[in-house]
Amino acid sequence: MGDRLRRAVRQQARKAGRQYAESVRAYREGRDGDGAGGDGDDGGEGSDGRDGGAGADPPPEDAERVPPATFDLPDDGDGAARIVCRRHVERRAVPVDEAGRPDCFEAGNPDCEGCREDVCEGRVETW
Repeated sequence: MGDRLRRAVRQQARKAGRQYAESVRAYREGRDGDGAGGDGDDGGEGSDGRDGGAGADPPPEDAERVPPATFDLPDDGDGAARIVCRRHVERRAVPVDEAGRPDCFEAGNPDCEGCREDVCEGRVETW
């Protein structure tokens, strides 16, 4: 019975691993627009030159803040963009600079880098 149980657990673990890998692949295709059956949301957004520069630079202290509407983001009424922070998984109202970096941006953090890219391309999660 022990071998059958071990084999069943191993098979289920492998199945879960394959499903996870497929989910990651599908997410990246959807995010990057590489999928053939996209959601039709690619519409050329983000092609207006707002690429945020090098991407690894932290936002300078004197970086010019821009209205959230610059990146099609909802406004909290005080000039801050309402976004969902990937790193802390919480709703935030933060100013955004001209490079698309929220105030909470941390250079080198993959979640922050992805958020900046999504802000620039108009597909960041908002509330």
